[in-house]
Amino acid sequence: MIALMPRPESAPILVVDDDPKIVALVRTYLERERFRVVTAGDGREALRRIEDQAPRLVVLDLMLPEIDGLSVIRRTRALGDIPILVLSARGSTGDRIQGLTEGADDYLPKPFSPAELVARVRTILRRTE
Repeated sequence: MIALMPRPESAPILVVDDDPKIVALVRTYLERERFRVVTAGDGREALRRIEDQAPRLVVLDLMLPEIDGLSVIRRTRALGDIPILVLSARGSTGDRIQGLTEGADDYLPKPFSPAELVARVRTILRRTE
């Protein structure tokens, strides 16, 4: 089970978004902070990467092809306690509450500050590692 496997600092951060520009932006900022980054463009690929690579954290969009982000959260929670930061254009209070209720550790609505994203990633990792 993933929850019992240690996630070393060398484990990647998984960035999941179907917008290549968002993926490139998030990847650039995380790699500047020396995080190793892997990506996925849809929910099905995200779940494969979660199972195969046991990332130390997932940055997850909710509106994804194949399998939506809320389903990815639910399935990830069934596997273990990998931290999840939702990054979504669905930013209403109800959407944020739903994401957090489903199991996300934090929720950052788009448009977003890349510097704030990095700060939130660091905060989550400090709490969970």
